[in-house]
Amino acid sequence: MTLKELHEECLKCEKCRLRSGATQVVPGEGAEDASIMFIGEGPGKVEDETGRPFVGPAGRFLDELLKSIGLERSQVFIANMVKCRPPGNRDPQQDEMDACRPWLDKQIELIDPEVIVPLGRFAMYKFLPGTTISKEHGRLYSRGGKTYFVMYHPAVALYKGSMRVTLMEDMANLKKFLDGDLKPVSVEDAVSEIIKEKGDGDERSSNEGKDSQIDMFS
Repeated sequence: MTLKELHEECLKCEKCRLRSGATQVVPGEGAEDASIMFIGEGPGKVEDETGRPFVGPAGRFLDELLKSIGLERSQVFIANMVKCRPPGNRDPQQDEMDACRPWLDKQIELIDPEVIVPLGRFAMYKFLPGTTISKEHGRLYSRGGKTYFVMYHPAVALYKGSMRVTLMEDMANLKKFLDGDLKPVSVEDAVSEIIKEKGDGDERSSNEGKDSQIDMFS
């Protein structure tokens, strides 16, 4: 299956309640062989109207972030956890993300990016469950030949202007990695650190938690 064929199938999807309230499905867009893939939460009003991801105010800031490290939208791939707009731009619910998961997983498989950039906590939870974005943003993790770089969702800067600086600084870290000046931490080491920070004294529970979180990167 090609990416185009996948998106054609995705456009017909009615697996969850979101489709009935959305104007159209928004699969994603970008280079089919992109080495970097950005994953947000879900389409907003403008995205729902146009059928394109990240083309509203948050999308314009994402464009600015990309340009700050010498990239254009056409060089990366941009998608979301859910492919239809949640009513009133509310947070996507777990069953909705579960329904959309096969579409996103297949996109990742077909594009096979070297770097995956979760934008916001919902996208982050897919790849690094049990963590908080305030601690993980701007950090790089590696597993199975892929690098995961956590960032705040660009929309946060629209509501809190001071976050623009944070996002710009985080994007600069991504540039350092691309230039070979910054190395990612292995997921195994990161999970061990998370378990240690939580102070879980039950060795059995710790091992089970570690296995569960690592599986999310498989």
